[in-house]
Amino acid sequence: MGPIHKASVAASVFVFLLGTAVAVALPHRAPEILLPGIMPAELIVPVEGVQQTDLVDTWGAARSQGRKHEGIDIMARMGTPVRAAADGTIAKFFTSKRGGTTVYEFDRSGQVVYYYAHLSAYAAGLKEGDDVRQGQLIAYVGSTGNATTPHLHFEIQRANAQHQWWRGQALNPYLPLKTAHLPPELAAVAAAR
Repeated sequence: MGPIHKASVAASVFVFLLGTAVAVALPHRAPEILLPGIMPAELIVPVEGVQQTDLVDTWGAARSQGRKHEGIDIMARMGTPVRAAADGTIAKFFTSKRGGTTVYEFDRSGQVVYYYAHLSAYAAGLKEGDDVRQGQLIAYVGSTGNATTPHLHFEIQRANAQHQWWRGQALNPYLPLKTAHLPPELAAVAAAR
């Protein structure tokens, strides 16, 4: 066995072992389940001009008063358009100390809540109860509430049995936005309706 052949074998073994280590280190993800009648791009990144590759997973990061972050922050310039991540209905416009100017949107099934926070303003003419289409302008990026820099705080929540817009179970929105698909546990709940 010559030196070139030995180097080739060694490189092949290294690539195999590296690939195995990466595969073991990566988290296992269940297969995606699509909602009936929903096209493959069932979710879009809700901030105009931000690509899926620009997203950073800030879920679970430490926050004040011992809290954990229950969404992701999508950085953008003040006033950047915020668009509906999916078809749905505007459930509530709300102002809070932490979230500032916010929008709660139910999906068409009423089982999934999309929460948009730290907004600078709502889209003109939009009101609670309005149906919105994916990509429709709903608001603008801001730094209201406890935000220190302009960004959109975005959450996906499983609605509770009473459909209370403020009491959903938060789920990490990072992978759903990166893959444009709801996680299986939400897709199954929404499909059952």
